[in-house]
Amino acid sequence: MQCYRPVSPVKAMTFDLDDTLYDNEPIIAGATQALNDRIAELYPAAAALPAAQWAAIKRDLIKGNQGLASDMGRLRYETLYHGLAAEKLDDDQRHQAAQSLFDYFYHARSDFAVTDEVRQVLAALAAKVPLIAITNGNVDTVQIGINEFFTATYHASLGRPSKPHRHMFDEAAQTLDLAPQDILHVGDNLEKDVLGAHRAGLQTAWIAVNRPMDLRHEDVSVLPSVHLHSLAELLWFVD
Repeated sequence: MQCYRPVSPVKAMTFDLDDTLYDNEPIIAGATQALNDRIAELYPAAAALPAAQWAAIKRDLIKGNQGLASDMGRLRYETLYHGLAAEKLDDDQRHQAAQSLFDYFYHARSDFAVTDEVRQVLAALAAKVPLIAITNGNVDTVQIGINEFFTATYHASLGRPSKPHRHMFDEAAQTLDLAPQDILHVGDNLEKDVLGAHRAGLQTAWIAVNRPMDLRHEDVSVLPSVHLHSLAELLWFVD
């Protein structure tokens, strides 16, 4: 552990999920491939659309509704719905098909379990202080086996702007009925997690499981309160 500023007593913690508790990239890659295979099996006309056209659909959706940039689930559903216009489906059928495909992806996206070590650390922390999950993604915390450790889980959405916006950090402080400085936010992204939480008044712990943690290779606007070398080091703040 490397400390960049003094850490005051920690009364609660908030956690990012993707790339903080597990390596998210291969999971998303696998789920995306499974979705593409499913589309090819059921909807060949939509599957024939070039990748550039799918990307253009997504860009146009965000351009028309900036809030979709904060809601990965809704954005994926809407992208599927518009892409399925290539099929001979009426509107109800297209909505049903888009929802079915999204549900298929969502299950595949959450079809993994975190390591026993992560579960053990979360369990030990949760026995000492309340924990809240704050994610820009849409992983199912029940399916991956960590929901029991969190008082609440906030997913970025149309009504919850994505990090680094302070909305979810403020909501966590309100839910916990704590001053922001009494909360330690744990995350991998130095902008979305560290800068976002810092601006909201939280203390911050930086840890990433998907890459070497070398500040020389990161975009740094503000240093974290602490740089962790392992998740278990968080226990030091509650023991």
